[in-house]
Order: sequence, then structure tokens, then C-alpha cells
Amino acid sequence: METLSNIESFVRSAEQGSFSAAARQLALTPAAVSRNVAQLERNLGVLLFQRSTRKLTLTEAGEQFLAGVAEHLNTIQAAISDVTQNAGQPAGSLRMSLSPAFGVEHILPLMPGFLQRYPAVTLDWQLSNRQVNLIADGFDVAIGGGIELTPGVVARRLAPVHMIVVAAPQLLAGRGKLQHPNQLRDLPGIVMRSPQSGKLHHYHFRGPDGEDCAPDFSTRFIADDPDALTRAAVMGMGVAAVAMPHAKVHLHSGALVRLLPQWYADLGNINLYFASNRLMPAKTRALIDYLTSEFDSKQLAMKFNAKQAL
Repeated sequence: METLSNIESFVRSAEQGSFSAAARQLALTPAAVSRNVAQLERNLGVLLFQRSTRKLTLTEAGEQFLAGVAEHLNTIQAAISDVTQNAGQPAGSLRMSLSPAFGVEHILPLMPGFLQRYPAVTLDWQLSNRQVNLIADGFDVAIGGGIELTPGVVARRLAPVHMIVVAAPQLLAGRGKLQHPNQLRDLPGIVMRSPQSGKLHHYHFRGPDGEDCAPDFSTRFIADDPDALTRAAVMGMGVAAVAMPHAKVHLHSGALVRLLPQWYADLGNINLYFASNRLMPAKTRALIDYLTSEFDSKQLAMKFNAKQAL
């Protein structure tokens, strides 16, 4: 059986591009790292690196082996740390990626209860609208939608992503009631630009009789942040297509009203993303279980459903 130290020496050398850099990370000598990798190559019967005086280059076999073991090495080390340092209890830094508006409005209020239950866990949040590579970027959990399910990553549904059309009451003063999405072209529009592609978002709305319509907005304001779009709508700058989680509080306060209440666009789901493995760290499992329980008990999925809100 191959030793963990040999595999770790290989993975860190591949990541760092040299035995010396890997040795500094592992607190070993370069000679020790080189011996570990050489022993691994002898045991496997393949050459993992092409060596030169300037750099290490993975062979084809090395690339295949790295893809197969890198994720599992990190998982095993996290599990060992859990058992040896924390007696298997949730502890340590838990890195999360989530969108600023949704995270602050809906996830942050749930966190005091989580931290009270698990005082040895430290939450490390990255608030961004960009899509992340969960494993490559080093996150334990991500919350959002549309993240690519790379090998080893799974998604657990939290709630639907339903877009509705909203506007401030003052913008609608003196105007008749809209009957169809095509009438939106007569109002100033607020439009979302994708942070990833730079393209403007165009949504297909579903009507009460199954009709599908992709309305054209008379664009007056563009932004790449959903919170900015929602606030612009509250200020009366135009009509906006906003996700239910962002619109909910403003609909309740009366700052926004929902236009075309029989219509909505279905963009999929808000998901919890995490690495799928049997050796999941206790801190990650605790957060997944806690969030799914909170969403169920508070019926957030139903509250974010545009059909249920009619």
C-alpha cells in the first residue's frame, strides 16, 4: 500500500512545480520530497514527472494520477485533522462562496444559531456573484445557482429561482394595469448583465395558460449585481425582473409591487454545492444538515416560489 507521505509529496510537487517549493510547504528537505516521489514512481511502475534543471513537468501518467488522487488527498487530510484534533466534532475554518445579496439577506440571519450550536467552527465567507470551481478554489460549500457540477461535486436543492416583474408604485402612477409581458416595452427597463459572460439577461416568462413570452425591455439601466437592480427598481428607475428572494422584503413593505402576477420565469434552483465523498469533514456535514433543516422549518422554498405567492 502506498504511503500518504509519498502521495502528498507528489501532489504538492505537481501543484508547486518543483520539489523545493513542495518541500517548503511540507516542512521537508527537497531531497526527502524527491525520494518520496521516486519511491512512488517505482511502486507504480510509471514515470510521473519529466525532470529538468529548471522545472518539473507532469507526464501523461502523472496528469492522470494527479486527477485521481488530489481531491481525495485533501479530503483524507481533512478527515484526519477532524479526528485527531477535534475528536470528530465540527471545528475549524469553513469556507463558503455565496452571492452578496442572497447571502446577507437570507443566509446570514441563520448563522448565529449555527455558530451557537458549533462554537469551534469559524465561518469564512466569500461574497461574490461569480461562479466558482468548488474544489479548485478551495471552498467547502457554495450556495447559488448554475454552478458547473465538476467531477466530485454534487448539488442539493434549497429553493427555486423564480424571476418576477416588479416596479415602484410611483413609476406606475397613472398607468393602466398590464395584461401581457409584451407591454413592458412601453416602460423604462432595468436589466441584468451576466458577470460571467457580459451578456444581458433575457428571460422567458411562463403565463397562466402555459404561454411562453420573452419580452423586450426598453433598457434604461444595466448592472451586474442583483441587489443594485432591485434597489434601482425601488427608487423608481424602471421595471425589473427580480428573483423572489431579492423582491420579497420590498413587496411586503410596499416599496415594490408585482406586475403581471400570473407570469414568472423559472431559472432552476438555489443549491448547496459540496464535494461528494464518504470522508466529508464534520464541519461541512454539520452546515449542510443545518441549512437544509432551517430551509425546511422556515418554509423558505415555498416563500421563494412565485406560484405560491399568488
